[in-house]
Amino acid sequence: MNAPVLISATSDLLALKTQWLRRLEVERQASPQTIDAYERDVRQFLTFFAGYQGRPAAPADLADLKPAEFRAFLAERRRDGAGARSLGRHLSGVRSFIRHLEREGLASGAGAASMRAPKRPKSLPRPLSVPDALAVTEEAGAGASEPWIAARNVAVLTLLYGCGLRISEALNLPGDALADPSARSMTITGKGNKQRLVPLLPAVLEAVAAYRRLCPYQLAADGPLFRGARGGQLAPGIIQREMQRLRGYLGLPDSATPHALRHSFATHLLAKGGDLRAIQDLLGHASLSSTQVYTGIEGGRLLQIYDDAHPRARRGAA
Repeated sequence: MNAPVLISATSDLLALKTQWLRRLEVERQASPQTIDAYERDVRQFLTFFAGYQGRPAAPADLADLKPAEFRAFLAERRRDGAGARSLGRHLSGVRSFIRHLEREGLASGAGAASMRAPKRPKSLPRPLSVPDALAVTEEAGAGASEPWIAARNVAVLTLLYGCGLRISEALNLPGDALADPSARSMTITGKGNKQRLVPLLPAVLEAVAAYRRLCPYQLAADGPLFRGARGGQLAPGIIQREMQRLRGYLGLPDSATPHALRHSFATHLLAKGGDLRAIQDLLGHASLSSTQVYTGIEGGRLLQIYDDAHPRARRGAA
């Protein structure tokens, strides 16, 4: 005799879930992999919640969830073998769905927002994974006091990851920077007044354009691009605190700092076959050894790059 199939949610709640997934696809342009992962996270949460209360979950059941209910869900997932990384992603997916319900006027996101993801084991400083780096740029600004501040935080962190900038380089950009939507590169003045050309991704231009549209201050060439709440130049500590919030929100390690996004930019380029010398130029490093350390390349890997690239390095070369 087959076991009865557990109905995890009422039809109206499932319809809201479908609406949310469509919103992720169309408005947020989330990847199919992200949508699949988030759908699985929420499905598991609704299945847990249905078992928790002994009946299918309805929209009203999610209207005012408490932290204890999220903790119970994570505890069950941990018993099933989920690690800290998976638990953090589960929480991120459920939070996204609750925020959707909140936008529809059907729930309060306070309980979800107050939850900190399980801390991952401490490790040596390292770049973020590709999913974690993308999650940082997607989740930045959540819960900000004003929409323009949320857009500002997204723009700054997208610049750090999308262009490999130092935080000081991003915050010192003048008010007329990145104003041309057709621009494909920009000149950055780094340490020692050394200039370099940095390509611009569409995602970077879109994030900055969204911030420009919402920013209440005039962004003139003789002032800074990124402003603090009172209109002055944005302080690095504000972005550092935003990354600290995101570490708790997404369950990232302590090594996930604004500077780690620059590491991530270089490492992810290299992993996709980027040329080490070109990455050195993009980062503005004076020596290749700095780039080696920055991207976490082991000595053997660096020698292999030289062996593959230099014509005199081939065995038997004259």
